[in-house]
Amino acid sequence: MDREQLEEMGPIDYVVIEWPGQQPVGEAAPLILDAVDRGIIRILDVALLAKDSDGTVATMELGALDGGDAGGFADFEGASSGLIGEDDLEEAAGVLEPGTSAAVILWENRWAAPIATALRRSGGQLVASGRIPIQAILASLDAIEAEATN
Repeated sequence: MDREQLEEMGPIDYVVIEWPGQQPVGEAAPLILDAVDRGIIRILDVALLAKDSDGTVATMELGALDGGDAGGFADFEGASSGLIGEDDLEEAAGVLEPGTSAAVILWENRWAAPIATALRRSGGQLVASGRIPIQAILASLDAIEAEATN
């Protein structure tokens, strides 16, 4: 990827998603694929990890997984820009609970590319960013509600 292509990219996010057990299951992968198909995001890298009950961590090959057993994550085989390194996987593994599996996903927010490009061209730069997990929002709302009833 050359510099011009990079300057036209949207913001890049990474997520580490943990599931109980040894393989992810559910509806997440098809929804992520749908966001890719609609041009909302572009998958740059996907890695799957498993952490045994004794704390041993192993990577799982996407192509070796059955789509039904892996919640569709086998469909991401070949999504590898090389941006996720071994040190990133070690850091991700450090936050996992024993007896879990996880997907580490790096994606470009294509929907925001025109905004990001315009900001860069005007001399703007991102100096801070963050996310508020929905669990934190729900906890805050519960605390406000509890305070109001006291």
